[in-house]
Formats: sequence, C-alpha cells, structure tokens
Amino acid sequence: MELAALKFVAAGLGAALTVIGAALGLGKIGNAALEGTARQPEAANAIRTTMIIIAALLEGAAMLGLVICLLTMVM
Repeated sequence: MELAALKFVAAGLGAALTVIGAALGLGKIGNAALEGTARQPEAANAIRTTMIIIAALLEGAAMLGLVICLLTMVM
C-alpha cells in the first residue's frame, strides 16, 4: 500500500476506536447513574447532574480524538 492509503486506514481505525471508547464510557456512566438512583432515590438530582457533566466531558474528549484523527489524515 501507498503511504497515503495507510494514512486513510489509520485515521479510520483511530476514529472507530475513539467512537467505540466513547460509547462504552457513556454506557457505563448511564448504568452507574441508574443503579445509584435506584439505590438512593433522594439523591437522583445530584446523580443526574454529575452524570451530565461527566458525559459532556467524555463527549468533548471523543470529539477531540476525532479531530486529531481527521487532521492526521489530512497531513
């Protein structure tokens, strides 16, 4: 394969791993929040707020990873 083709393959694999990692992380966050709410319903608002903050940070990190993969492909 040519070097240009390998860059496309590497960027695609990197983007796929980034998205899979973010999806697994969001699943674990949602599972933990539901379990915590089921155990302590009175703390549901605090758990939900914390879950949303963590999910936003995780999505930001995933977007950063995707941008890095795309920039690697272009350069």
